[in-house]
Amino acid sequence: MEIDAITLYVNKTKYEFSIGNRFGQIPGSETLTQTLRERLGLTGTKKSCEEGACGCCTVIMDGDAVASCMLLTVDCDGRQITTIEGLQNPQTGELDPLQQAFIDEYAFQCGYCTPGIIMASKALLDKNPHPSDEEIRDALAGNFCRCISQYHVFNAIAKMIRKEGVS
Repeated sequence: MEIDAITLYVNKTKYEFSIGNRFGQIPGSETLTQTLRERLGLTGTKKSCEEGACGCCTVIMDGDAVASCMLLTVDCDGRQITTIEGLQNPQTGELDPLQQAFIDEYAFQCGYCTPGIIMASKALLDKNPHPSDEEIRDALAGNFCRCISQYHVFNAIAKMIRKEGVS
């Protein structure tokens, strides 16, 4: 059965798209990264290797960290997707505590990979508020930072673990 329309829930907002090759439609070959960046203007999701190897495009889908460059948008029908833009408080604009911990711990250098690392960390902490060092390393194994800021990333995550009420 061929799909002619899909619905995505991105950062708690409902989006409906028609599928096809006409102007304004989503072609079957479009990745979730392309849809987020080019159609919805959510450029915090980075486009890099486009092979699922670097983690820069990581978003949270239905609670799991996923490489959005490896997903076709048509296969995401009905899914809940959170991007880095969706972490801040929509009423106050206040950053998520994890984002603030990354800032406080200088857990970035150039910042290109940071949104993907934060999203992978967020998915981990939402499921397991007190992960072991090994669980943190496993969760971030798919995220690559060329600036070698990983030690500061681990410090930021450790800071979050020490806090109560990881959200």
